[in-house]
Amino acid sequence: MRRLAFTVVFLVSWLLAGAQEIVYTDASVFPVYGQAFEPSGEGPRYRRFPAEVRATAREALKKRSDCSAGLYIRFRSDAPEIHARWTNTGKHMAHMTDCGAGGLDLYAIIGGEWRFVGAGFTGGAIGPDHRKKLVGNMEPVMREYMLYLSLYDEVKTLEIGVPEGSSLRQPIANTPKADSPIVMYGTSILQGCSASRPGMAHSNIIARRLDRTVINLGFSGNAFLDLEVARLMAGVPNPSAFVLDYVPNASEEMINEKGEEFFRILRDAHPEVPVIFVEDPQFSHSRVDMKIAGEISGRNTAQKALFHRLKKSGEKRIYYVPSKGLMGEDGEAAVDGTHFTDLGMVRYADKLVPVLKKALRR
Repeated sequence: MRRLAFTVVFLVSWLLAGAQEIVYTDASVFPVYGQAFEPSGEGPRYRRFPAEVRATAREALKKRSDCSAGLYIRFRSDAPEIHARWTNTGKHMAHMTDCGAGGLDLYAIIGGEWRFVGAGFTGGAIGPDHRKKLVGNMEPVMREYMLYLSLYDEVKTLEIGVPEGSSLRQPIANTPKADSPIVMYGTSILQGCSASRPGMAHSNIIARRLDRTVINLGFSGNAFLDLEVARLMAGVPNPSAFVLDYVPNASEEMINEKGEEFFRILRDAHPEVPVIFVEDPQFSHSRVDMKIAGEISGRNTAQKALFHRLKKSGEKRIYYVPSKGLMGEDGEAAVDGTHFTDLGMVRYADKLVPVLKKALRR
């Protein structure tokens, strides 16, 4: 009888909630995580470069830095449903889902772990204005939420909606821990191309597995070892590790000319922080495309030579991730031979997480 009574009460409350007005709150009242700088409270909120770096960056790099890859907000609510309204540029990408490129991705702590509960699709809608119920029909109990932002578009405005009478509060759980972030620098793969939704970008998978915020400095087609990016990374307070995953974009010449200088900027600022060098993956089509295979081999040779040169100079807290197995061996982990599907993202995280765990332990 008691179970029956509870079920009746729950159903009634659910029906009432469905009829209630949705009240929206600007997400700027909640903390944003994943930025390499302390937000000033002025100007656009969901960008990855502070204003002073953005002002001097190359135009292509500036545009990629406006994308909100790796950023997320945290909040608590007892609402039976969670809604979102957001604006962006409204662009569409042929080899990514609208959810991954310009949508949102909601997780909640369930059973002590972060679990996916709902996604915000742009729905292929023409234009920059979007509204979506992320999840509904829930028991109205207090939960902690994490909302990942778009990977390949700039979230310009964001509001969280709950039924009138439901609460929307500041987060209290210290997860993913933000006081010693992992800082990753890389290419379109790091930025999240072509994850089906933001939570499946490998940097976000790694953050959940290690319970540690990851700062995503992936810039599609533009990981050219720009030294202002190194200086931005070096300015992150109390980083736990640096991951250098630029090889798919950087040429042999770039690595030879700027690789050590980029590293030294990080090392001079943080002498004890581990630095992980990652090779270019053996992309699926490199088995038959000899030009691509040759380019990968040349870039990886340059990366390995840089690593050994640093080891020989006495550097101790550096680690190396070779290309073998980064995407698996069956050729099924990319949407176009290069950019990862969700399967590729999981496999990549599988390779990086053990190295990060070893580096963090030491």
